[in-house]
Amino acid sequence: MSNINQAGTYRLGDRAVPRLGYGAMQLAGPGVFGPPRDPAAALAVLRKAVALGVDHIDTSDFYGPHVTNQLIREALHPYPQALTIVTKIGCRRDAEGAWLLADSAAELEQAVHDNLRNLGLDALDVVNFRCMIDIHGPAEGSLEAPLTALAALKDRGLIRHVGLSNVTMTQVEEAQRILPIACVQNMYNLVHRQDDAMIDALAGAGIPYVPFFPLGGFSPLQSDALSGVAKEIGATPMQVAIAWLLQRSPNILLIPGTSSVAHLRENLAAAELRLSQDALLQLDAIAGK
Repeated sequence: MSNINQAGTYRLGDRAVPRLGYGAMQLAGPGVFGPPRDPAAALAVLRKAVALGVDHIDTSDFYGPHVTNQLIREALHPYPQALTIVTKIGCRRDAEGAWLLADSAAELEQAVHDNLRNLGLDALDVVNFRCMIDIHGPAEGSLEAPLTALAALKDRGLIRHVGLSNVTMTQVEEAQRILPIACVQNMYNLVHRQDDAMIDALAGAGIPYVPFFPLGGFSPLQSDALSGVAKEIGATPMQVAIAWLLQRSPNILLIPGTSSVAHLRENLAAAELRLSQDALLQLDAIAGK
């Protein structure tokens, strides 16, 4: 059994959570749309994650839509007291599965209620606002209106903490003038390292950074250097990619996703790896190629 506590913990919302968590996006059907091919396997992954010590699950009601939240509720409700569930709003799906902007005050409130209903909760631990100015990556633009709406929902007790997703540092700074920010979730991995300065700034402020697609997402990471380091230490390339992220900064919280119990075990076992300085230098060079 892996010991994910070897990776340490970091504060997220009200709790210190193990730095290795679980992302539920892959539990939905192809294209993150519709039900899973094997619902029993999806439930088994969620239960095994918690059994192995995961206290941080990332989800959204627009995964499916509704699918991952309903699976989480079926698998884990009533929830362990230490479990932190983080969800996202600011987007919706149409009948064909397209990802559409949904950031008006009314849409955000409806999304919060959808998450509460499908997760079976009275209040959401952490809600990340997903910025959709550019669906493909962070783009500048004011977030004052949606964050003001979220601050009101927080004041009503429907949300405990608010985070951000797909944002720039300028938007983080703007958000902090409106309400406390619990975390930032952007794309980041060995290859995509545009947020290096943001990670360091957030670490200085005690704010967790949660990379999505830590293993490359729909295009899994592939690199001769990554494969070479993995072979040297008897690990998989994905385990090395996770270990590199854990050593990159103490405020990084990881949510690698999978629909397989075997892959879940492999991902969590990366908590036990410690990369040498030589290995880190080889891996750091990947971003420059």
